Amino acid sequence: MKKVLSLMLLAGMFSFYACGPSAEEKAAAEKAKADSVKAVEDAAKAAKEAATQDSLAKVKAAEEEMAKAKAAEDSAKAKKGGKGAPAAKGGKVAPAKK
Repeated sequence: MKKVLSLMLLAGMFSFYACGPSAEEKAAAEKAKADSVKAVEDAAKAAKEAATQDSLAKVKAAEEEMAKAKAAEDSAKAKKGGKGAPAAKGGKVAPAKK
């Protein structure tokens, strides 16, 4: 009896293995694979776009900081009466202090 039962069990296992996945299961697996690939590509694209936006924001902030520093430098030069100082009334430039 054990041999017959073992043989039937073995035959049953081989029959399940031989059948394999159906066409619907194969299509579902392919669709799941394609969906996951698309999701990864979309996430990578979004990350790249975010990195680009962050870089542009940093460049803009650096340019604004440089503009502020330049304005402060020009203002300091104007107060000292150095080169680039605005002309005094009457169109005359104040002499530079030493």
